[in-house]
Amino acid sequence: MRILLATDGSEHSEAAVDEIAHWNYPADSEVRVISVVETLMPLSAESLATSAGYHGELEKIERERARRANKKAAGRLRKVLDGGGVKITTEVLSGSPKRVILEEAEAFGADLIVVGSHGHGKLERFLLGSV
Repeated sequence: MRILLATDGSEHSEAAVDEIAHWNYPADSEVRVISVVETLMPLSAESLATSAGYHGELEKIERERARRANKKAAGRLRKVLDGGGVKITTEVLSGSPKRVILEEAEAFGADLIVVGSHGHGKLERFLLGSV
């Protein structure tokens, strides 16, 4: 079984990690833990005026946050699944989370995609949308 787990380090993502950590897996299963850093695009003349270094620094901070979220999720999975024959890999990717998660699932050959909820209610989901 091949499971793609997309995490952002939030409490809802951690609940998703805890959920899949307690499943029974067939031999040679793999859990791929990913975090997607949304590429920052300048949207206005003002944001274009900010230095390229500023945008680069923001992306660097987000990539580090994503790396820590992946490390934490993979560590929790390894702690519970140790010795169960489940391979756990991690990667930080860039782009639109919706698109990247689906592309990665296809490339990985995922049997299951697991993401944590944003925790939004019906009204927030309607107004803000959801991955």
